[in-house]
Amino acid sequence: MKLRKIIALVSLVVVIGGSIYGYLVYKDIFSENTAFSEDRVAIYIPTGATFNQVQDSVKPYIADMERFNMVADKKSYPQYVKSGKFILKRGMNSNDIINALRQPVPVNISFNNQETLERAIGRIAQQIEPDSLTLLKVFTDKTFLEENNFTEDNLLSMFIPNTYEFFWDTSALKVREKLAKEYRRFWNEERLAKAERLNMTPLEVSSLAAIVHKETVKEDERPRVAGVYLNRLQKGMKLEADPTVIYAIKRQSGDFDQVIKRVLNKDLLTDSPYNTYKNQGVPPGPIAMPDISAIDAVLNAEKHNYIYFCASTTKPGYHEFAVTAAQHQENARKYHAWVQKLGIVR
Repeated sequence: MKLRKIIALVSLVVVIGGSIYGYLVYKDIFSENTAFSEDRVAIYIPTGATFNQVQDSVKPYIADMERFNMVADKKSYPQYVKSGKFILKRGMNSNDIINALRQPVPVNISFNNQETLERAIGRIAQQIEPDSLTLLKVFTDKTFLEENNFTEDNLLSMFIPNTYEFFWDTSALKVREKLAKEYRRFWNEERLAKAERLNMTPLEVSSLAAIVHKETVKEDERPRVAGVYLNRLQKGMKLEADPTVIYAIKRQSGDFDQVIKRVLNKDLLTDSPYNTYKNQGVPPGPIAMPDISAIDAVLNAEKHNYIYFCASTTKPGYHEFAVTAAQHQENARKYHAWVQKLGIVR
């Protein structure tokens, strides 16, 4: 009888002990283990990272690292660390956190309104893992340029401003492949046919579109401005676009941060293949990254007889257009008087 009581007592102790242990394990795994007030935080784990690096990355956001480490070991996470961007949500338990660290989330990257290839690539590098030097080396690879009929001067044309989805740890090569694919998709049969009717290549269209983009921020005016430049090309005239002079000055000085609000007569003498006051045709590459509306403005330019235009003094952001030089000179006279009144020298 005593033996039965002893066995029963031992069994009860074992059951109670097991229950307590089970409760503690359950608590370690499934109780809240975050330490941040935001709804969610992003964690970035670099390619080839070790579990120690993961610990360093998540430590500011974890309430109890011992519980986190225990669950990580039980789920064999240290042996299978994944790189990428991960999202932790407030109130997650250790099990949720480990599961989240196994599910990388995509990032949306954009790079519109960049004036140079280097700046476009730098903007991309701010949003994904590969650095700007690695990306620049891949994009300017000689074989890639030759196979795709690009040069370093016109490569910016390949960057169609949009929002693109990547995983944060996407390699530089895969970034290049996707953007090249998107460029080819953008230049579909319809756009190619329109370019051909203008007797222009897609690269020439992009170079002209960059000028149109710089000339006016008003999307509804861009087809009219594009029509002016196409008229000049058809008549064998130089484009004589002030934005190309500004770009030439910046390119020669290497200072793309300088602000030039007014082009002076001496600036028109700037010796550069980008200066359309000195050179015939479109520049050897875009003077900025044209957005899609500017490219389509060239492809769908307004049909008219205008040859000249200058900034309007009565419609901010817009321009006054003219067919004859005399009309243009009158418009220009009003504009220069207005600029002098404002005291704009450079």
